[in-house]
Amino acid sequence: MQSTNSSTPAKTDDWSPVLIKIAKDRDRVAFGKLFDHFAPKIKSYGMMLRSQHTSPQMAEELVQDVMLKVWLKAHCFDVSKASASTWIFTIARNCRTDFIRKANRTDTELSADDLWPMAEEEGPYTSLHQRRIEKNIHSAVAQLPPEQADVLKRIYIEGKSHSEVAAATGLPLGTVKSRVRLAVGKLRTLL
Repeated sequence: MQSTNSSTPAKTDDWSPVLIKIAKDRDRVAFGKLFDHFAPKIKSYGMMLRSQHTSPQMAEELVQDVMLKVWLKAHCFDVSKASASTWIFTIARNCRTDFIRKANRTDTELSADDLWPMAEEEGPYTSLHQRRIEKNIHSAVAQLPPEQADVLKRIYIEGKSHSEVAAATGLPLGTVKSRVRLAVGKLRTLL
């Protein structure tokens, strides 16, 4: 038995007037009804034809992308060419194809853990290399003027801010920043 509520179209083809109203009046209430009706159908469509790139998250993203395009392009809908549901599902098909293409281009998802080596993966050569780098850095810092080395140690080793170093040393903030800049510049040439 079909609903007698006149605010919700009973048949899919009856969505055309709603879509036209959205295009003309930018009616958010009408769009909400359209969204509530089509979102679950688009999500199901997104999950159909399971592929390696189809996931519930991708289906949700598809719904959002399609419905945003429906809102933005509602003025392009022509009732003489297609029903509202046909027009919306054409957008859904095109968006789904775009999602799959994009997924094929970026087959591998990377995380920060993939880019930075784990501490437990360090072998004897890695720790030897790390010790050499540390030795070179300490040697270079030892060649800095004492006031620059002091400011660098407070900021980079003790983790203090420029303002905290200025307050602790009684130096103007600009002097602290200048010493850091000069020290870093000299370290670049030494390393």
